[in-house]
Amino acid sequence: MNIILLGAPGAGKGTVAELLTARYGIPQISTGDMLRSAVKAGAPLGKKAEGYMKRGELVPDALILEIMEARLQSDDCRGGFILDGFPRTTGQAESLKKILGRLDMKIDAIVNLEVPEDVIIRRLTSRRTCSNTGCQAIYNIFTKPSKKEGVCDKCGSPTVQRDDETEEAIRQRLATYAEKTAPLIEFYRNDPAFITAPSLKPEPAIDAIESLVGR
Repeated sequence: MNIILLGAPGAGKGTVAELLTARYGIPQISTGDMLRSAVKAGAPLGKKAEGYMKRGELVPDALILEIMEARLQSDDCRGGFILDGFPRTTGQAESLKKILGRLDMKIDAIVNLEVPEDVIIRRLTSRRTCSNTGCQAIYNIFTKPSKKEGVCDKCGSPTVQRDDETEEAIRQRLATYAEKTAPLIEFYRNDPAFITAPSLKPEPAIDAIESLVGR
């Protein structure tokens, strides 16, 4: 089962992906995690990406796509995968289509997760992240608080509100999404694998995916 999850920041892509991973044992692949893993592995492509990341520059699409193609050929992807927040642009989507063709793979479900903007803002402004870069556990002061306020359950480090999760920053992220990423919905809309699912809770999205792929 190969899945693409689309949706604005805070739409619940990570939560839906985690539930699918637990249920079917297929990996969740996000661009950030993929790049960090490639760097940690010390592979040639990872070393190239590390250079950009250390300089604080964006990793070029061409390199991200090379790393993605290698990642999709990993043993843990044989039973399927979940692309969480990738592709982000129609250009990436076109390139991904070519990669999948070369690998003789197809996407079984392209899921657009829909959540009202006020809910997204509430979700993200209430999120707290472990400050330990080796942990990065995520909490929510309303729905998933740490046992002790301001302290990570897993490693005991302080939890913080990220700079990009203030209301002002979130509204800017949503504006960027609307400009650059939302056109993906039109790109995929006529694909038989495309569906839109409400994501106030993850269960309706999971049910819609399973109905589409016949699980």
